[in-house]
Amino acid sequence: MEKRARVLIDCEDAKGLVYNISKVFYERDLNIDTNREFVDKEKSKFFMRTVVSGNFDTQELLKALRLVAPKEAHIRVIEPKDKKIVILATKESHALGDILIRHAAGELGASIACVIANHDTLRALVERFDIPFFYIPANDLTREAHEKKIRECIDTYTFDYIVLAKYMRILTPTFVKAYTEKIINIHHSFLPAFIGANPYKQAFDRGVKIIGATAHYVTDDLDEGPIIAQDVIPVNHRFSWKDMQRAGRDGEKIVLSRALDLVLHDRVFINGNKTVIF
Repeated sequence: MEKRARVLIDCEDAKGLVYNISKVFYERDLNIDTNREFVDKEKSKFFMRTVVSGNFDTQELLKALRLVAPKEAHIRVIEPKDKKIVILATKESHALGDILIRHAAGELGASIACVIANHDTLRALVERFDIPFFYIPANDLTREAHEKKIRECIDTYTFDYIVLAKYMRILTPTFVKAYTEKIINIHHSFLPAFIGANPYKQAFDRGVKIIGATAHYVTDDLDEGPIIAQDVIPVNHRFSWKDMQRAGRDGEKIVLSRALDLVLHDRVFINGNKTVIF
């Protein structure tokens, strides 16, 4: 039976890589539907995303590719299907609401396992879409104790990514390490400027002429993980910081949606503290 796969390869650069990889596809009579390549010359690192179609065994194809790639190559053969996400939220509805609507319209490219929030504010919104909602208050708990309860809830599900849809709590290194390269955040600023709390007030005080939003992977460095998508909105002296905040919300949900589309369709490679996107 004919099927398709996304083949993702990143490894040390070497001569003949494209030829040898393409030969593996040719020998199995696979059609190359799309192909993108990039070499980071500073790090001598090679990236390749190829969509192939035909009759193949996924594990046999993966084994054949490993034989022609450098020893430490990271190779994935992914048959396209909707991924699963868990969403963490607090009180703000715009980013979460946009994801829920895209999911309901069949445009998200993922199923939503559940929404977990540290406030009960968004329960009615989420349950309107027949998605499980869990309220896990922080109360007087330490961050570690609160995250332990969240992890217990998260780990009852099988999922690919955790999406922070305006989840307004800083995650501990222990939590981040448990889900390395699986947590995606939307930050209400054009990183790396104005990191941390109330960036719109920071931007207003600085007299900026543009504001923005940044979607990125979460690491131990606050708001400094590899960037997936960004956008900007022009502002001027007539904007108060609250006007900037209102304008920025539209940018936030658009940028988060764009980032999720890239990640969920396997178009993003992490390259140190940067990304390569095809």
